[in-house]
Amino acid sequence: MTVFDVAIVGAGIVGLAHALAAARRGKTVVVIDRDAQANGASIRNFGFITVSGQEAGDCWSLARRARDVWAEVAGAARIPVLQRGMVMTARRPEAEAVIDAFLATDMGAGCRRLTPDEAAAFVPALRSDRITGAFHSPHELRVESREALPRLAAWLAEVHGVTFLWSTAVTGIDTPRLETSRGPVSAETVIVCPGDDFISLFRDRIETYRPLRCKLQMLRVAPARPVTFQTPVMSDLGLARYKGYADLPEAAALKARLDAEQSAHRAHGVHLIVVQSADGSLVVGDSHHYAPTPDPFAPVEVRDLILDEMDQVLDLPGRTIQEHWIGTYASADDRWRFTDAPDDATRIVVVTAGCGASTAFAIGEETIASLFGQEITA
Repeated sequence: MTVFDVAIVGAGIVGLAHALAAARRGKTVVVIDRDAQANGASIRNFGFITVSGQEAGDCWSLARRARDVWAEVAGAARIPVLQRGMVMTARRPEAEAVIDAFLATDMGAGCRRLTPDEAAAFVPALRSDRITGAFHSPHELRVESREALPRLAAWLAEVHGVTFLWSTAVTGIDTPRLETSRGPVSAETVIVCPGDDFISLFRDRIETYRPLRCKLQMLRVAPARPVTFQTPVMSDLGLARYKGYADLPEAAALKARLDAEQSAHRAHGVHLIVVQSADGSLVVGDSHHYAPTPDPFAPVEVRDLILDEMDQVLDLPGRTIQEHWIGTYASADDRWRFTDAPDDATRIVVVTAGCGASTAFAIGEETIASLFGQEITA
């Protein structure tokens, strides 16, 4: 039986981030996943590495660090960065007040106010006659998740010597021994990154954090005519949802107005993010519904609410829907992540919000530093 320094259960972005951090310490690493490739929340998203709008405190600071790691890794692993930065638009004076309040915080450093015409220079399809203002953040990166995750795994294997056991279920852990569907694996340290699987491993410990699963709907939209978006774009609904904006006192008036004017959008947790892929198509979303086991269905009503918000912000006559899918991720009311330690050599790491891609690399560094000390070697 091969003995590893670190075994990681789960090959989503959180698991791969921990694999990178451990491998950079010179540790021998095995990543074990029950699927043949990453197939969950880590590929069913925007690939939008977001800094501005993340919750104030460690979420925002970890997102800044994770963005820097993404910038390093993308070049090394041949992962194209398709867009940089972000434009947040406003259609109401209450939304503009939230923008101004955000820009006055430390989190607004490097961001700047835009006129509607300046915003349209970044996003030519923008309905500049309908928006009253905007701001630009230079901090974000956009990758194609369904391509980035396999390339990241392949790079970790080729360059960092990480071993991957795909299509392998972990049925029990008593560190240093892991029981798997391929037989036992031994590792001095075990890190479990289960995503929204709260049942298979350490159920009793995970239940204490009261997690739920969040279901989202997303679409791929094809413009009828070619159009180039320099940056992703967001709207008023995002200012009332992303905690870096929504927790500001000025957001209360915006939330009240949105509750009155877009009650259905708010009830279904709809907000707008639009990012562009290499073929010119747009990934658009999303919605949020919470349950211990969300149903697998995608109501047209919710899809149309997402498209309605997009059409309020963007002028895309003749646009068509190429794909429509759902995803799920872990969520919790009172925290955006948790790390649990069943023993000194075992960790459970879960991001309980939709910011796994935006924070995972920094969380991985943090976990590995807590286990092996602060010094990081390349």
